[in-house]
Amino acid sequence: MKLAYNVVAAMAASALMLGLVGCPQKEGPAEHAGKEVDKAMDKAGKKIEKAGESVQDAVKGDGN
Repeated sequence: MKLAYNVVAAMAASALMLGLVGCPQKEGPAEHAGKEVDKAMDKAGKKIEKAGESVQDAVKGDGN
């Protein structure tokens, strides 16, 4: 009888832990701000890369 109680208790604890791990956590303000900074840096990097390509094309004479 004690073994059955221990098994049921272990299963209940496991189900509770799995339930808590599976719940998505809400994004906090710092994480949201970090994602926005990442997006801005990505856009800036792409613009810098495009500007660099334009300069290379201009130097080669392909920009006409």
